[in-house]
Amino acid sequence: MSASKYEPPKVWTWDSESGGKFANINRPISGATHDKELPVGKHTLQLYSLATPNGVKVTIMLEELLAAGFTGAEYDAFIVDIMAGDQFSSGFVSVNPNSKIPALFDRSEGDGTPLFESGAILIYLAEKFGAFLPTETGLRAQCLSWVMWQMGSAPYLGGGFGHFYAYAPEKFEYPINRFAMEIKRQLDLLDKHLASNEYMCGDQYTIADMAIWPWYGVLVQGKLYDAAEFLDVASYKNLVRWAEQVGNRPAVERGRMVNRAWGDPAEQLRERHDASDFEHRTWDKIGDDTDDKL
Repeated sequence: MSASKYEPPKVWTWDSESGGKFANINRPISGATHDKELPVGKHTLQLYSLATPNGVKVTIMLEELLAAGFTGAEYDAFIVDIMAGDQFSSGFVSVNPNSKIPALFDRSEGDGTPLFESGAILIYLAEKFGAFLPTETGLRAQCLSWVMWQMGSAPYLGGGFGHFYAYAPEKFEYPINRFAMEIKRQLDLLDKHLASNEYMCGDQYTIADMAIWPWYGVLVQGKLYDAAEFLDVASYKNLVRWAEQVGNRPAVERGRMVNRAWGDPAEQLRERHDASDFEHRTWDKIGDDTDDKL
């Protein structure tokens, strides 16, 4: 292992040139950088997001609710271009002061309800529609425990391992080893739990599965950070089984497409306003025809 010795200064100052791929959208202060209102669609639920793992949690939940017959879960999904700084607009900050996707606005009551943090949105929607969250006390507690586990663990996978393994401007052995060790522990934990459980909460498919799959399910399917071989994900057989089972659900397949702006154009539904959009509004069909985007 070789790295130049770093001596922290007495007072840290921000260097906007450091930070790797996402340096241009990271800063040590909060708040809006510019005035811009959010677009508003026809439905009660307005989602402002991007198809990152945290964003996909919510679109999966909304598509699962619709598949289960909850017509009130119809929603408009607008893409937030985080590389362009859309999350720092005054409109977005009014819904999510933390300037991170996803953000949801529910217009069903009064002046509306702004929501941020993907786990909180999942719980809100589960309680609003009475679905995908067990009502029995013990199972509910188990489900919420796994949701909170994911919220606490994903920063190690995304902000830690993902940053140093995939996005940092240079590769350093120590942080990659440190975070790889923790991710391997998390994968082992999930694999052992799923050895005796079909889903994260026994035989019930819940918001815990929706929270965990976009991170850990996609990881073991080899679609996150190109790190499957490095982490030997194939050895976690129970986790792989669960990842495939959840990933094959039609609502999950649809949820992954919403607000996606990369990859196969046929799997990119940059905005979603109606169920028919999956057939008629994917990027392979409308492409760069800006007059036909909305």
